[in-house]
Amino acid sequence: MPDFDYDLFVIGAGSGGVRAARMSAGLGARVAVAEDRYMGGTCVNVGCIPKKLFVYASHFREEFEDAAGFGWTVQPEKFDWKKLIANKDVEIKRLNGIYESLLNNAGARIYNGRAELVDPHTVTVNGEKLTAQRILVAVGGWPYVPDVPGKELAITSNEAFFLEQLPQRVVIVGGGYIAVEFAGIFNGLGSEVTEIYRGPVFLRGFDDDARNFVAQEMRKKGIDLRFNADVSAITKNTNGLTVALNDGSSIECDTVMYATGRRPLTANLGLEACGVDLAPNGAIMVNERYQTNIDSIYAIGDVTDRINLTPVALAEGMSLAWDLFSPDEKQVDYEYVPAAVFSQPNIGTVGYTETQAREKFGAVTIYRSTFTALKHTLSGSDEKTLMKLIVDDTSDRVVGVHMVGPDAGETIQGIAIALKAGATKAVFDRTIGIHPTAAEEFVTMREPVA
Repeated sequence: MPDFDYDLFVIGAGSGGVRAARMSAGLGARVAVAEDRYMGGTCVNVGCIPKKLFVYASHFREEFEDAAGFGWTVQPEKFDWKKLIANKDVEIKRLNGIYESLLNNAGARIYNGRAELVDPHTVTVNGEKLTAQRILVAVGGWPYVPDVPGKELAITSNEAFFLEQLPQRVVIVGGGYIAVEFAGIFNGLGSEVTEIYRGPVFLRGFDDDARNFVAQEMRKKGIDLRFNADVSAITKNTNGLTVALNDGSSIECDTVMYATGRRPLTANLGLEACGVDLAPNGAIMVNERYQTNIDSIYAIGDVTDRINLTPVALAEGMSLAWDLFSPDEKQVDYEYVPAAVFSQPNIGTVGYTETQAREKFGAVTIYRSTFTALKHTLSGSDEKTLMKLIVDDTSDRVVGVHMVGPDAGETIQGIAIALKAGATKAVFDRTIGIHPTAAEEFVTMREPVA
């Protein structure tokens, strides 16, 4: 066997790459990791973590308003954007250090620089050639902005975390979860928000009841949703920017943020030179064990453009490490992967949408409940909560659960365990609820939708 410098060389120190490297090193492999941006990847630096911190920040204004119904007199609020950014940066720096320590403590070698493949067993980093028996590509994705006149005037979610000041008027272009979440964030912090999406309703791929319900609730909060619309050009004006739409109308704003999807960050990595098969959008094509068509090259996480969620990348990293460096196999099961959208209100979802369930199982029964949460009986807020169960008639198994409302993600995490375990509607019905909570509605829905 050739004498390689490393058993595994990981390109990218995001969630999946770090997990694969750390677990592999713990199993006795000689591991190196190269990262040319920031430890922890998208999630830690310009994704899940700072976004959730911004979501928390944006909720306070509503909480102050709700407090009056409970007897509190809250002084006029004052929000300091720069302080939020500074405190966020401190926390991200702390997390960067934790990720670096995790790798160091596991015995993995860290290379701070851009790695590129030379051949199936060789990479270069900072001019140095290094060899490895196996190479793992875990470089994630990057925001994609379509070729619209004036696109250089727009920002993406990457830049949104570092703006010098909070824009007073924001136009968000896109209909995925990032667009929807930032619409809620900017609105909650006091910006005037318009969200533009080219389709009839945003959040394609989510349950139709949930996505329509969120749109309804967001409009109540003052967000201007423009569906079946698209941007034709962005230009500067004396007071900011003008966004021209394809219907001939225009919107004046201070900031245009594009959230029109992310694409795998595979350009100029040397993958083509090694003969690695790529999808048209640049995603690395892999088999069920994360191996490319080149035996020694693997890929996990968002760079494969399958289920682009941090916990999925973590699971794939662990699975790959066990596959390569232990006698055991720990395959990832991609059915019933829960997810949350930190919109306002939140979406929590696990399993099949109603459309998917009807296609897969045929006859299904739907249970749905819409109600005002107990808190809002005193707060005066008009916000509603939606809960939905989808049941396969043949097996009585609950195959889809969807929630729109406060803490939906926290609630659905527990429900996901039940679905993974194969819980039936009869099991849900026999489960005693916790009162008074919104979550108890999931075990008290008895009447199906007609």
